[in-house]
Amino acid sequence: MSQQTPTSHRPLTTALAEAAAMAGHAPSVHNTQPWRWRVLPEALELRMVRDRRLAATDPTGELVTLSCGAALHHARLALAAEGWTASVHRMPDPDEPDLLARLTDLQPTGAEPDAMRMVQCMRVRNTDRRPVSDEAVAEETLAAIATAAAAEGARLEILDRDQVLQLAAAASHAASVEAEDPQLREELAYWTSRSGGVGLTPEVLPEQAPQTTVPGRDFGRPGSLPVGPGHDQAASYGVLHGDEDSPVDWLRAGEALSAAWLLATRSGVSVVPLSGVVEVPGTRQILRQVLSGLGQPYLVLRLGFADPAHAGPPHTPRLPREQVVDTSAVDGTA
Repeated sequence: MSQQTPTSHRPLTTALAEAAAMAGHAPSVHNTQPWRWRVLPEALELRMVRDRRLAATDPTGELVTLSCGAALHHARLALAAEGWTASVHRMPDPDEPDLLARLTDLQPTGAEPDAMRMVQCMRVRNTDRRPVSDEAVAEETLAAIATAAAAEGARLEILDRDQVLQLAAAASHAASVEAEDPQLREELAYWTSRSGGVGLTPEVLPEQAPQTTVPGRDFGRPGSLPVGPGHDQAASYGVLHGDEDSPVDWLRAGEALSAAWLLATRSGVSVVPLSGVVEVPGTRQILRQVLSGLGQPYLVLRLGFADPAHAGPPHTPRLPREQVVDTSAVDGTA
């Protein structure tokens, strides 16, 4: 008989499948959703889906692994909200590099109210690439978001004005480099013209380039999201970074991204990830210099309050549950 939690009385395998499905709300580069979960009688496994990896943009696999790390953190929170704790084994099998994590030793502990609130944030979180409002995010809120990231094994360094200008120059150069690469342009065109639950639809892309100090990605085609006259002068910028630069570090960085983004969402703060500057080796090195050589940069984040004059963009599409959650090992046993 499957182990049950005293709070929900749902079988463990059901809780694992629901957590894997909830993890589908996680952010991912170009909304590739490059993960697949396997539900076992007493464990949950996370694997990378190589068919949704960005070969030109992300040849080392950093961004795809980071994306899967965000899904891993989402799943952990969803389990906690159901009243389960798990031991997390990252990169558990050297002979199976696509197996990124295995959650085992599930124990019923009672539902965590904070995790339940974060699960609600998963449902409403989105990416609004338009300029933010003129209201700056309070320092204590930024500090709390950075603390959430640190608890998951990566640091979020909030940049000062001079560092933001350095970042802007690096991001502009990275955009120029990528615009001249036909493979990158082709790959981006592919992921902005997909249907069926993945990719970036016109509704989530600005109809024109927003006026920002730090340029966002040029997606190569205009979207249909209206852009107002605002700017990003009140925005804060942070660099998510860590000491090492290995797959397990990228995975932990994704977990930190999820923790920071969900706390930001709970605080009403809009987050936009900017990966272009870390995709180009030269500008990634500049970003390391911005950090005074103290860490390996994984991702840049823009943080601010969305302009209240505009309704939020729609959510990006999501793959159907059956394409991301494999329950064949437990079907009929729960």
